[in-house]
Amino acid sequence: MRLLRLVAAAGIAMAAYAQTADVAVINARIYTVNPKQPRASAMAVRQGLVAAMGDDISRQIGPATKVIDAHGAAIIPGLIDSHGHVEGLGTFLDDLDFRGVASEQEIADRVRTAAKTARPGEWILGRAWDQNLWPSRQFPTSESLSAAAPDNPVALTRVDGHAIWVNRKAMEMADLNAATQDPAGGKILRDPSGKPTGVLIDRARGLVEKKIPAPTQEQVEHRIRQALEQCARLGITTVHDAGAGASAIDAYHALLQKGQMPIRSYVMIGGAGPLLDSWLTKGPEIGDYLTVRSIKLVADGALGSRGAAMIEPYSDEPANRGLLITSRETIRAIAERAVPRGFQVNTHAIGDAANRAAMDAYGDVLKGPNDKRFRIEHAQIVAPEDFAKFKRYSVLASMQATHATSDMPWAQTRVGSERIKGAYAWQTFLKLGVHLPNGSDFPVESPNPMWGLYAAITRQDKSGQPAGGWFPEQRLSREEALRSWTIEGAYAAFEENRKGSLEAGKLADFIMLSDDIMTMPADNIWKTKVTMTVVGGKVVYQQ
Repeated sequence: MRLLRLVAAAGIAMAAYAQTADVAVINARIYTVNPKQPRASAMAVRQGLVAAMGDDISRQIGPATKVIDAHGAAIIPGLIDSHGHVEGLGTFLDDLDFRGVASEQEIADRVRTAAKTARPGEWILGRAWDQNLWPSRQFPTSESLSAAAPDNPVALTRVDGHAIWVNRKAMEMADLNAATQDPAGGKILRDPSGKPTGVLIDRARGLVEKKIPAPTQEQVEHRIRQALEQCARLGITTVHDAGAGASAIDAYHALLQKGQMPIRSYVMIGGAGPLLDSWLTKGPEIGDYLTVRSIKLVADGALGSRGAAMIEPYSDEPANRGLLITSRETIRAIAERAVPRGFQVNTHAIGDAANRAAMDAYGDVLKGPNDKRFRIEHAQIVAPEDFAKFKRYSVLASMQATHATSDMPWAQTRVGSERIKGAYAWQTFLKLGVHLPNGSDFPVESPNPMWGLYAAITRQDKSGQPAGGWFPEQRLSREEALRSWTIEGAYAAFEENRKGSLEAGKLADFIMLSDDIMTMPADNIWKTKVTMTVVGGKVVYQQ
């Protein structure tokens, strides 16, 4: 009998040991984004999932449990960037970076320096110039780049990714001259005599870009891996890759097989063509670290380069209404193919004409309320009568808060005092009951989500201007902003039952912060650092 009792006791002890946590977090200020339990001070993780959440998890801690003492630090769910360009960020980290450069001449000087070490004929590439930051606010020409690098082709992508600036050598290689016609959905900027100036908008970029040597598969893998590692350092535990090609998706699969994906990716197939056809044939791929179940379309260009498609002409360029790159009919045709195969459709639309075309195409297919979770990416300028369509067709407004604070110095000049009321209108969407996932659109903007949270909460630049915020009635509360970067991003990927909040049974994706963004002075939120990033219970970054 005594032996039986000992065996039984040993069995109970073994069972208890098996139920102890792999990881335990204690002494924390945890913001769970779970309305049933908004706050906690401790969390237990087992097999990559949250096992318990509360103030006392001592029973979950065993001899093998890794204990993380937060020492009072704030912890929030892992942040979900619902719109980024992963390969683009990896490329940006390798190329010349012109973000924030305040003159054309400074960029030319940097190109001249790069040309000194470049091989003759080697391409010089860079990104993130913005003429709105220069004294003239005028688009540049090829002359300064041609003088800086006469023997090397130069192609520099504008900050929004919708225009490139090239030198004479690049134009010669592309046989770009006065006789070259604007392609459909693109525009070649020209001087009064009709000669190209060196700036190509939207699909006109392809005239030069097709001459740039394609990266090797090894380079693509490197770019995606380093971008994901950068995201991990910044507290992003899931990224929605807004438009991936075949080589990028192959690279994801290779990295997944090698165990080299530090964070999770929700990948959108980039546009129509053979790649989309093949995925529509085989159906979605759904996994913990890699999911491919959505399609990214592009309806128009960007506001900064006046490529966003507008119903009425630009206020600061009356002969221009922008570029409608993909028609309502084409969007509708792709949506009709996507729905029966279980794919979501996500369409880039910035101008009010593009938003209307995309929404009306969606409406043709969706008819009314549904759970297909189609998305409009950006939804920056929306005509007043079109907001209700988002609710009518259950469409998500996937927006990026830092676009508002980057664009606010010049956006009203582009669209005027009336249309600006329908711009970056986060509260307008929320009051209609529209889901509002947030993101950065990196590398167009910085991938740092603390900057995005700050922009959402304050609608101010980092110096605190304008006082009170730009159209402050559209600001998000801290709770709304955090939801937009967590559970709303999860919902946008059909993953709200697996991530986006910290509660028992969900993935243990969370980050620890240097400061408490929910209580600290709002003007300092953007300075907050991520001190630890945990994905599936594993520390993937620690300061």
